[in-house]
Amino acid sequence: MSEIEIPEDHPRYQSLLTRHRIEEGVNRGITSKQGLIAEGRGEAFDYLLGERTIESADAAERAAAAQLLLADHPVLSVNGNVAALVAPEIVDLAEAVDADIEINLFNRTAERMEAIAAHLRDHGAENVKGLTADGRIPNLSHERAKVDADGIGAADVVLVPLEDGDRAEALGEMGKTEIVIDLNPLSRSAQVAAIPIVDNIIRAIPNITDHARELRTADHDQLAEIVAAFDPEAALAAAEAAIREGELA
Repeated sequence: MSEIEIPEDHPRYQSLLTRHRIEEGVNRGITSKQGLIAEGRGEAFDYLLGERTIESADAAERAAAAQLLLADHPVLSVNGNVAALVAPEIVDLAEAVDADIEINLFNRTAERMEAIAAHLRDHGAENVKGLTADGRIPNLSHERAKVDADGIGAADVVLVPLEDGDRAEALGEMGKTEIVIDLNPLSRSAQVAAIPIVDNIIRAIPNITDHARELRTADHDQLAEIVAAFDPEAALAAAEAAIREGELA
């Protein structure tokens, strides 16, 4: 089924569209088969959130935009699911906050790296990092330790959507400010993030971009105030409460 064949008035349109993109990502060698499982897990949390951006998530997305605009060297990390779901949106966000885009994979092969890079370029990315892998994240023994020295290796702020917890912890130990998008507020990734965003990535990335464009003319002090006012513990608690209550829209 193509995206065109899914009627937009279908009550499960966004969910079906997301599943289709992940499935197509697997077929194109962009997404690993494990990505199918990860998507299903996230969808369960999103269903309990009412498949909507809750107030605390929107506040986190605004803080994320401010943090990216404040950064000296922001980097948007991309894995297979991110590329399959929001490639054009990632490119838009990178342009809005002047960030690098870097591919980082747990199941890393040269073929997957090249396929994702080509997919990002097809959607307007001009300089995709991650292929050089001349840097390393300390204390990681798997393939996600491989980074570009002038990308994630040199970044001060890293957006790590759909993250696994050990790399999130390792990046934090390197002194990097992390923005995490994760539908599970109890995950290690969300728990260690400076700005945890408990939202579906298909909503979160465009929302961050919209906030960034709105804040583009704000001065340093205004942006810093937005970041300082954000409370990650309160945001996680609000998301957990919404999921446990399961008040479906």
